[in-house]
Amino acid sequence: MASSSVPLILLVLLLGSMMVASAANLNQDFDITWGDGRANIINNGELLTLSLDKTSGSGFQSKNEYLFGKIDMQLKLVPGNSAGTVTAYYLSSKGSTWDEIDFEFLGNLSGDPYILHTNVFSQGKGNREQQFYLWFDPTADFHTYSILWNPQRIIFSVDGTPIREFKNLESNGVPFPKNQPMRIYSSLWNADDWATRGGLVKTDWTQAPFTASYRNFNANACVWTSGASSCGSNSPSSTSSNNAWLSQELDSASQQRLQWAQKNYMIYNYCTDTKRFPQGLPTECTTS
Repeated sequence: MASSSVPLILLVLLLGSMMVASAANLNQDFDITWGDGRANIINNGELLTLSLDKTSGSGFQSKNEYLFGKIDMQLKLVPGNSAGTVTAYYLSSKGSTWDEIDFEFLGNLSGDPYILHTNVFSQGKGNREQQFYLWFDPTADFHTYSILWNPQRIIFSVDGTPIREFKNLESNGVPFPKNQPMRIYSSLWNADDWATRGGLVKTDWTQAPFTASYRNFNANACVWTSGASSCGSNSPSSTSSNNAWLSQELDSASQQRLQWAQKNYMIYNYCTDTKRFPQGLPTECTTS
């Protein structure tokens, strides 16, 4: 029994080392897509930085497309006076009826809190914004921002604390992102026409360049290649050695943490904005 378990242990260790290696080297997972030298992958692939100056921002995208997954990335946001800047980190498909799952970090004046803006698009329709303050300074150190996307729900988490859940309510006529593979995108750009206090506070270019940093990416996910999912085969190329996330939901402890985050740190919820929706709140807001 002991001897037969040795190969299994070696296999587990091998798979673990492969996943760590993939997660550690950002060159393997991402391509710099724009910015003319303002985006860089450094430290042997351990760190990715995006910069913004008055001429241009910068961005990157994942080499892979995913159809469901648990996506983690550590970010350290633009420090100091970041007013007018937006750091966007999101999943998106293409086309006029695209799906999208958004984290956007809206900069602010020194000492004022960042706003974490979240949204979900399905078949080209968004308008599902929820916004939060954070319970820490996101510029002082790296923090983990996660998207769990499975056929039943989408969960946004910060350092393991869920802040938002968007459930699959197709049975009630609400489209849900489940058919279109998505890439990961991120960009740092100037949005001072709206980002800070509705555009009242402009970007202070004397503070440029503005820089956001990324590390420790991990995707326990179904990779979509040539019309097929890595989770739909026994291929060893699948990044998912454990597919528990495919049916994961919030347990009671996670539900309590979600309620804590929303009670104490949510500053906007489209589901309570009756002025915006005078004809009635969206269906997903009134369906448990």
